[in-house]
Amino acid sequence: MNYKNIICAICAICGFCACSDWDDHYEDTSVAGSDMSLWQQIKSDTRLSDFCQVLEQTKVFRMHKKTPVSYANLLDGGQSFTVVAPVNGTFNKDSLLQLVTTNQGDSVVERFFVLNHLSRSVSSVSPVAKSVLMLNSKHMDLVGDAIEGVKVASPNIHAKNGVLHVTERPLPYRYSIYERLCNDPNLSVIGTNLRQYEEDYFDADHSVSSGIIEGVPVYVDSVVVEYNRMLQRVGYIDAEDSTYWMVVPKAEGWKKAWDVANKYFVYDQKVQKRDSIQKFWTNRALLDDAIFNMTVQKSTNDSLMSVQYNRSLPEYHVFYKPFEAGGILNGAQRVECSNGMLFTTEEWPFLPENTYFKEIYSEGEYAHLITAEKDCTYNIRRLAADSISEGGYLHILPRTATANWELTYRVNNTLSGDYDICAIVLPKSVDNPINPNLKPCKFKAVVNYVDTLGNAQTFNCGNVQFKTDPEKVDTVVLAENFHFPACNFDQTDIKVSVKIQCSILARETSSYSREMYLDCIYLRPRTSKSEQQ
Repeated sequence: MNYKNIICAICAICGFCACSDWDDHYEDTSVAGSDMSLWQQIKSDTRLSDFCQVLEQTKVFRMHKKTPVSYANLLDGGQSFTVVAPVNGTFNKDSLLQLVTTNQGDSVVERFFVLNHLSRSVSSVSPVAKSVLMLNSKHMDLVGDAIEGVKVASPNIHAKNGVLHVTERPLPYRYSIYERLCNDPNLSVIGTNLRQYEEDYFDADHSVSSGIIEGVPVYVDSVVVEYNRMLQRVGYIDAEDSTYWMVVPKAEGWKKAWDVANKYFVYDQKVQKRDSIQKFWTNRALLDDAIFNMTVQKSTNDSLMSVQYNRSLPEYHVFYKPFEAGGILNGAQRVECSNGMLFTTEEWPFLPENTYFKEIYSEGEYAHLITAEKDCTYNIRRLAADSISEGGYLHILPRTATANWELTYRVNNTLSGDYDICAIVLPKSVDNPINPNLKPCKFKAVVNYVDTLGNAQTFNCGNVQFKTDPEKVDTVVLAENFHFPACNFDQTDIKVSVKIQCSILARETSSYSREMYLDCIYLRPRTSKSEQQ
């Protein structure tokens, strides 16, 4: 969201207590050419009597409250505007006048009609094409004798506080992507989910202070910015000065995908506000890869990078051949919006394992993930190789020749889903390629987790004795298709960990090695066939 533009719009229409306060607060930037105000010019034109009535009855909103000041009062003051006035009979005046009798309706008429025809910049119609920012943050193109494709019947009527253009019909209101989600019946379930994250932010930097009384700042002109906590994280699809693409399924497809994702974010009962957290991350799961900033795309036919794309994880958040069969935009319907393009599909066009249900790595060389250790020493090693995750590993040695060591690794961001839990162990040649010790290591493993009540649980991986292959990169499956009943995503508490226990008997010392080269603990997602469709 472009806060500067929104603040300017709020200041332009709402930053006053009375008309005299408004005039005193801003510098007069009047336009020479007439002694009449904009309101007087509009009032004197018989073609504009319908528009006049709407301006007289529509009140300015300030901080979500209706003020006594009408837009007729505003245009009769000292501030400069460009006004685009549609002639009589081209819009439903009676419906608008009926709406303004209620606070909610007045707000709708203000944003979608009145502010769509007012601009703080003084702009004349000329052969030179230009774009004008309206007070509702929409951009209108002035090209030749037309504004946003609407023919101007009488252009450039000057007033002492601006310029008036009379048009043959109202200017079109083009929804932003966010507004389309909120107002299209086929998509409004998504808009409803997004609207719950709308909040107001008091902007002290752009508010006008009258000083401090009894230690408390007092403001004569308070600027309140509307923002959406969710859009701050997934993409500013409500911003009019940006260009986005977004792909979403219609209501039935969204509900189906939402129900699937929601099962992956079931938090245990000891997590505070677990229901709202579950809902938040379920929405994020479906939206994170659905939005694309078009200023950073190289070739949309080849690939699309979502706003979550990170160069350090190039395998995620990029979608190849989006318009071809199997692509995320294949067969999607296009809807042009004021700040980009909305693509609608019948089904959610992604797979869980390509978006929110990701592989999880606890890197061996990340010593800060070690939560417990016993009878061992270890060294962090770095080695760049395609077969080594993140270019590093942990060299584990027993503290004494016959010590069976233990090492426990924290595993972050598990979902309430199914995983293959693995340990990736490197061959002995990684340390000594010329004369490696080719004895395997033997160990057991324990998975620590919590149930839905938040109670600690353990799984001993079937009490299996695992043996590493000393001659290759060995992915040892410790627990196959293991289900975590509770989600631990974005949590700081240590609730999921994997313990590796060397389990070599004294008599087996000649056959096995207590050294291990641990690349990582690796969790591989497992999804059902129904979720892959």
